[in-house]
Amino acid sequence: MAHHHTVRARGRRRRPRQGAALLVVGTLLVGAAACAGHQNSTGGNGTRKVTIGLVTKTETNPFFVAMRKAAADTARKNNAELIALSGKFDGDNEGQVAAVESLIARHVQGILITPSNTTGILGAIAEARRQGILVIALDTATDPANAADATFATDNFHAGRLQGAYVKAVLAGRAPKVFMLDGTEGSTVSRLRHDGFLSGFGIKDDSPAIRGRAITNGDRNQAQTATENLLQRTTDVNSLYAINEPVADGAYTALAARGLTRQVTIGAIDGACEGVRDVRSGRYAATVMQFPIRMADQGVTAVTDFVRKGKKPSGFTDTGTVLITDRPVPGLPSRNTDWGLRHCWG
Repeated sequence: MAHHHTVRARGRRRRPRQGAALLVVGTLLVGAAACAGHQNSTGGNGTRKVTIGLVTKTETNPFFVAMRKAAADTARKNNAELIALSGKFDGDNEGQVAAVESLIARHVQGILITPSNTTGILGAIAEARRQGILVIALDTATDPANAADATFATDNFHAGRLQGAYVKAVLAGRAPKVFMLDGTEGSTVSRLRHDGFLSGFGIKDDSPAIRGRAITNGDRNQAQTATENLLQRTTDVNSLYAINEPVADGAYTALAARGLTRQVTIGAIDGACEGVRDVRSGRYAATVMQFPIRMADQGVTAVTDFVRKGKKPSGFTDTGTVLITDRPVPGLPSRNTDWGLRHCWG
């Protein structure tokens, strides 16, 4: 997926938001005609009408674009209807609460959600479950995790640990000097990836090896500005942690403007096709691939199985992580960019 041009363009058009927001990405009436004759059916595999809501953090992040498309495809195959909604930005809890309330009012049987605020969304989820709606967290677990019926997601601590272990290995014994570019304040994903990176890299949060840190909200433009600001304080840096590929891209742009890309090893997490190509071209040293298509596919299937077969999902399902690099290091399993381009989402 060519997400860099998309993210840049959309980032420039972003405007501050006032008050609550509900962004309706679209009501995808997949398989609706096929279901119409079974509106009141109460049994039979593949015949009972199933309506599923999907609430992502944003409309524009390529990760969620891929997730939404996969959910629509799986819903269509399962003769179900998908209603896709979104917050306006990563961290837009009000928008996600409004989306869940809208889905409850539309009498969906299942809601798949990637929570922006893992505690702020709990009230809305509790109300949905009280009304008999199956709620599954995708990509990001709620806090506590059992606030949702089940979670299909990346093991984000492990993803961060893979990035940290790889970036540390590239240093080959040189003293680490790291910039940390985190996601959203209070986000479980942001915390787990951050902590995982530190674990894999072998340092603590108070280590003098951390030369600068910034909150980027997972956004390319914010990451570029943040990196520019950090570089005004010091250019003595040799490693960079990025919570995702848009952030890695913004950081690379800022480093390139200072002529520092050769001295800084950049790690990322996502595994979008464009991100894999960026690893191939040498913009980043490595990325950790996630599988949002699996999350969506398994989530939609779990809702239809619940409605039609009474099979209720529970607990955490790890949808997988793979380190992608063309410069493998001993003791750390990885795949090259050829494999990455065959398996990337987009």
